[in-house]
Amino acid sequence: MTNFGIHKTRLRILEITKLRRSKFSKTMKINILSVFVFCLLLSCNPKSKEIENNHSSIAPSPSLNYDEQITQKVLDHHFKAFVENDLEEVMVDYTEESILITPDRTYRGLAEIRENFVNAYAALPKDSTKVTLLKDLSVKDVGYIIWEADAPKFDFKHCSDSFIIHDGIIIRQTFMGVVTPK
Repeated sequence: MTNFGIHKTRLRILEITKLRRSKFSKTMKINILSVFVFCLLLSCNPKSKEIENNHSSIAPSPSLNYDEQITQKVLDHHFKAFVENDLEEVMVDYTEESILITPDRTYRGLAEIRENFVNAYAALPKDSTKVTLLKDLSVKDVGYIIWEADAPKFDFKHCSDSFIIHDGIIIRQTFMGVVTPK
């Protein structure tokens, strides 16, 4: 065999070795990735004893009233009291466990929720504000309203409130709207 033939053979052996290493490397990467994903999934799933312990420590949920008529009644009462700037009537719809979430802050409990409405009534004075209810909807324990208001210092557009109402009380509420100074 000539030097050229030996050299050609060595090059072919190197190519085969590189190819095998490349395939081996890809296979190893896939295997390592598979083991990693498996371990990740395994770590996310609680063990059966943990599941048993967790189920035994969970208190049974109270029976909730999902009567749409009650949800609508609370929604109607709340909006009427809100438009009339009747702080005491608005607060009747909440408890100490109620939460109100707005883009600026989360209000928890009666004192903080009251603070929200005091501020809202300052921006929406009853005698010089026109509030328009565009849509209201009640489905089971969820109330939803869309409204707008023209106040002396602000325009309120595309305002939306969502409510979770259990047994005639607002337990959760969210507000979102575009409020523009005049």
